[in-house]
Amino acid sequence: MISIQKFDNQDIRDLAQVFDLYRIFYQKESDIKGAEQFLKARLENNESVIYIALNNEKNKIIGFVQLYPLFSSTRMQKLWLLNDLYVIETYRSKGISRMLIDVSKNLCKDTNACGLMLETAKDNIIGNQLYPATDFVLDKEHNFYFWDNL
Repeated sequence: MISIQKFDNQDIRDLAQVFDLYRIFYQKESDIKGAEQFLKARLENNESVIYIALNNEKNKIIGFVQLYPLFSSTRMQKLWLLNDLYVIETYRSKGISRMLIDVSKNLCKDTNACGLMLETAKDNIIGNQLYPATDFVLDKEHNFYFWDNL
């Protein structure tokens, strides 16, 4: 049985383990301690909302979504950035990502936000199939720019 719930400072170490796998998926080096500190700071400072997918039989976190609040000046409303979405490989193709997206949409509605935005790599085949299937629309009219301060 899989359930989705808001992460409210349960054992941050369990979430950090899955967050570390997410970072490794994006070719970052493993850093569980850093992941734990990063997540703890986001939650303590109310800088993000995290929902977890939990395998209730094993009491194990098997996925998560992390959302950051933003604002749309033109709409004069809150906007959520769906920044991180990850499901452990052995649990994929079971509808868990869709469940995490649905709870994200509910957060958007519950906070009277104007929408959700996200970014994914052009070569993320699974994500680029998942997002349109969950009613996200690809923005082909705007350019995305990034300035790196490293």
